[in-house]
Amino acid sequence: MRPPALGAVYIHPVKSLAARAADEAVVEPWGLDGDRRWMLIDIANKVVTQRQRPEMARLSADHLPGGAVVLSAHGSPSLRVEVPEPVRTVVAELHRDKVEVVVAAGAAHAWLGARLGAEVRLVHLDAPSHRRPVDPEFGRPGETVSLADGYPLLLTTRASLDALNSLVARGDHPDEGPLPMDRFRPNVVVDGTAPWAEDGWRRIAIGEVAFRVVKPCGRCVVTTTDQRTAERGKEPLRTLAVHRRVGRHLLFGQNLVPEGTGTIRVGDPVRVLG
Repeated sequence: MRPPALGAVYIHPVKSLAARAADEAVVEPWGLDGDRRWMLIDIANKVVTQRQRPEMARLSADHLPGGAVVLSAHGSPSLRVEVPEPVRTVVAELHRDKVEVVVAAGAAHAWLGARLGAEVRLVHLDAPSHRRPVDPEFGRPGETVSLADGYPLLLTTRASLDALNSLVARGDHPDEGPLPMDRFRPNVVVDGTAPWAEDGWRRIAIGEVAFRVVKPCGRCVVTTTDQRTAERGKEPLRTLAVHRRVGRHLLFGQNLVPEGTGTIRVGDPVRVLG
């Protein structure tokens, strides 16, 4: 087996839209540069994700230098959205958290609403002071996260996906596999490990950047959504419920908090520090 290495990096410029692969990424204290700095909210200022609207998977956003994004959808003209000036802010509800965000230009709302068939607004997280604290049960004072669900980065491993797909193939819905990694929406994918090795990690280094491995990731209905067609099935939740259940949580992947900053690159060695 080859030594563990960083096999893939993914950035999600707009929360719950399609992921974008990258050769490298800058690690900031609250996540990868450009990852989940934008999100959609509804008329009640609550976050809108693939949980409610799986068709979001078919929309994409490209991160531009300076923080702007280009929204794209198959068969539609793209739309460039600049980072809005912080003159119109709202307090949005992101799961159990409240976060102050800046409202984008109206053209972005119209573009997204036309493709989702819903009244939504695009918002941006601007100042570092608006970052949310990491869950205090697992985080440390001063640790923050952008618009990701709970933690700055999500890690998965190729070997664990292969093991999960083997279980899916022997289950009640083998026709739904093998599942691609994009179902799990990770930031970093590690190659060259044993299946489920990440369960025992407490600290790792990717290249020269160290991370705390704070807790396993409990999975939701988004993992059952085909990221290309937006259709939903039963897997992997049915298989995770049998083989990877801890209490009410169905586990795949690990949440990370950076211990420093720097640039990580595909091919970087991954070292287990504890």
